[in-house]
Amino acid sequence: MNSISNSFDLFIFLKDKNSIDEKYKYWWPTNNDFEVFLGAILTQNTKWTNVEKSLDNLKKLDCLELEKLANIDIDILVSAIAPSGFKNQKAVRIKKICQNIIEEFGDFETFKENVCRDWLLSQKGIAEETADAILCYSCHKEEMVVDSYTNRLLKTFGYEFESYEELKAWLEYGINENFDKIETLYDYDISLNMIYCRFHGKIVEFMKNQKKS
Repeated sequence: MNSISNSFDLFIFLKDKNSIDEKYKYWWPTNNDFEVFLGAILTQNTKWTNVEKSLDNLKKLDCLELEKLANIDIDILVSAIAPSGFKNQKAVRIKKICQNIIEEFGDFETFKENVCRDWLLSQKGIAEETADAILCYSCHKEEMVVDSYTNRLLKTFGYEFESYEELKAWLEYGINENFDKIETLYDYDISLNMIYCRFHGKIVEFMKNQKKS
């Protein structure tokens, strides 16, 4: 494994692996922002394949909308998201956060534009990783996502961090400091948000591939 001195070095190391699907420019396997929002909650403590089954169930019920989930019968929601596990807990939390979004922001587009990290962290069942996933992938804000894959990968390079926030700050700093260099690596305009999305995606896909091999 190569040595790295900052997160920019890690980004370059991963970019050379060409591990993410170009079909989704933000890496997350859907371009629908509301599905991303739901997926970020449903994927807690489960595999993404299970989340896809839950989202498919909600699509069949024509319930993949903020207002519909805010008013859905809780038993129907529990049944629909059962493949994702913790179905009762997740159903209550999803319905409640949808109601809170309507109460606080009015609609999902306004939520995407105006939500802040502290508001998300104040919601039941939303911790740092889920909040940052929603902000980064669904709201397209400049927040880097940290997960267990990130921790494990950096340990292989000899890095250990005391907290989620410390690791997140380390990742963001190296990217921000070298943003002009990263821009030159692409033949199209790329935003800092898209870099964070793709950086996290590269980490996840690289670690999944390491597991297979």
